[in-house]
Amino acid sequence: MTLVGKPGTSWAEVYGRARAVAPEAFDSERLFNYWGGRWRAEGTPGQATSPLDRRAIPGPPKLSAPDATRAVRAGLNEHRTWSTASLAERRQRVLAAVDELAAQRDLLALLLVWEIGKTWKSATADVDRCLDGVRWYCAEIDGMLAGRRPLEGPVSNIASWNYPMSVLMHAMLVQVLAGNAAIAKAPTDGGVHCLTLATALAARHGLPLTLVSGNGSELSDALVRSPMIGCLSFVGGRGTGGAVAANLVDSGKRHILEQEGLNCWGVWEFSDWPALAAHIRTSFEYGKQRCTAYPRYVVQRSLFDEFLAAYLPAVQGLSFGHPLAVAAPEDPLPALDFGPLISDTKAKELRDTVDEAIGRGGVPIHRGDLADGRFLPGQETSAYFAPVCILEPPPSSPLHHAEPFGPVDSIVLVDTEAELLAAMNASNGALVSSLACDDEATARRIAGEVQAFKVGINRPRSRGDRAEVFGGRGASWRGAFVGGELLVQAVTVGQPGERLYGHFPSYTLYPPT
Repeated sequence: MTLVGKPGTSWAEVYGRARAVAPEAFDSERLFNYWGGRWRAEGTPGQATSPLDRRAIPGPPKLSAPDATRAVRAGLNEHRTWSTASLAERRQRVLAAVDELAAQRDLLALLLVWEIGKTWKSATADVDRCLDGVRWYCAEIDGMLAGRRPLEGPVSNIASWNYPMSVLMHAMLVQVLAGNAAIAKAPTDGGVHCLTLATALAARHGLPLTLVSGNGSELSDALVRSPMIGCLSFVGGRGTGGAVAANLVDSGKRHILEQEGLNCWGVWEFSDWPALAAHIRTSFEYGKQRCTAYPRYVVQRSLFDEFLAAYLPAVQGLSFGHPLAVAAPEDPLPALDFGPLISDTKAKELRDTVDEAIGRGGVPIHRGDLADGRFLPGQETSAYFAPVCILEPPPSSPLHHAEPFGPVDSIVLVDTEAELLAAMNASNGALVSSLACDDEATARRIAGEVQAFKVGINRPRSRGDRAEVFGGRGASWRGAFVGGELLVQAVTVGQPGERLYGHFPSYTLYPPT
């Protein structure tokens, strides 16, 4: 079957639509930065590559350190004005912005498909979760702000590329709703086009937003260490997060640092294999390029044959390929499990990691083939990666202790509960974990020893939406927890002596579960 690109979804058409909707933010060959209430040509135009087919697209316009400082100072001035606005005005403006974003929902999603490789289902879900979540906060915000006031300075947001709308733009709009100005650094690896369009639409309603691009080392003084910043919100890996945390030591600055962990699914005294097989397949959404993906299964050795009988058909049935390729022009966009990785560099890194793990003793249980993917004729496929599963990755391999951030699973076999817990806690803290266990009492007892913020019993856990709180244990989180009213508390000030829920240098306080 020869596939074709879905009419109306080519990069030229999508970028042209973005320029027509927000000509102030997009030029023919570059994007602009936004601060102080206007779009600016400051910043060196960059070039990026779409993971879909390796075509060149405009990249983030990188600012210098002095320009970033100017942008933060402008954000502080906006913050001082905005923090005095009434809640009624803030809510009205945020809701108006959400309505305008909703009117461009499909365009925002198509930008996500092109620049970070999301499938159509995943891209639209990212946009919808942002819009639905902010509407929920607008309805619930009165009680959340009782007795609270905005921070002394704007919130600086530095986030990874994988969820520009449901994580980054969602957080910024809630921060603004709570009375703060919000500053965002566009992710270097992707998402800047979608964020540029979203910022342009929201800024038309007078929201105090700033969107800047640049190298982290160049902008760190302005976005992390500057005394003008009231709070730093970071989402990313442990390496970068550790460096960010080091800059905050003894500063007393409010912070939210969400970092990765090896999220594990333990299988112990279990028999409902059809249910687990369904979860195995859905775990590959977006190629496991998310902080709440499950890349590790810790399996009771005596159940390994039954686990494998459920696992292999699920992973062999995965569909992947070009998210915009269809058999006929009138066909809907394909319902793929995942598309490409964020870049060909990441795909090569992952291939090298897998090869090294096998070379040092890991056993390949499943290795997919790119020939099984859905691609356009002659299409560049270097950013795509077929699913892989490795049994018992060696301790020297990153697959043994770290999240691969791609469609690679690992399996570790255990014989005792103590071994189960040791394997599930291999990364010194995680965001989520799950247990597949027939006896709920046993599962809950074991769950109490798992070092993850959320532990599911026979079901996956995720970041969650609306009222659901989110955080991490161990090295997976530093600073205030978020989600529900905790997100608002994290970016506002309460009574003197208040202790926020979170993991801080001087204390750790978890919300009731």
